[in-house]
Amino acid sequence: MTRGLLASRHRWIYLGAIVLLVAMLVTGLLTYSQLHQTNEANRKATQLSDALSAAGYPVPARSQIVHTLGEDGGAVCTDPADALTQAQWKYGMSNGAGGPGQRPVLSDREVVLAETIVLSVYCPDKLAAIRDKIDDLKLKDTVRN
Repeated sequence: MTRGLLASRHRWIYLGAIVLLVAMLVTGLLTYSQLHQTNEANRKATQLSDALSAAGYPVPARSQIVHTLGEDGGAVCTDPADALTQAQWKYGMSNGAGGPGQRPVLSDREVVLAETIVLSVYCPDKLAAIRDKIDDLKLKDTVRN
């Protein structure tokens, strides 16, 4: 009889320890996701803001840059020279029609070169590969200042 009572007490200790560990795990995960905006992400966002401003581009809020690009450039730096990424990129430079009416357009040189500024800050090692792809595009000065 005392053995069953003793096992019952230990069960509550084990359950309490498990609940405590799960609570600590949840707290750790929430803290980790909130600390995504590290010093490195803020530094790179400031660097990108300065580079875009120096080139004459409109600059989004630094918090928006940090949220979108983080520390590593996010989707921009995943594989910018990949065939699928290039297809989506060129699709964005079309006239917007769907189906047989879709046609490529001559994109503005400055708009296309803005991506190289982002790549130079967040993933400079991938800049050479994308620069070769940009050199193959037919670009014009189509946006009026």
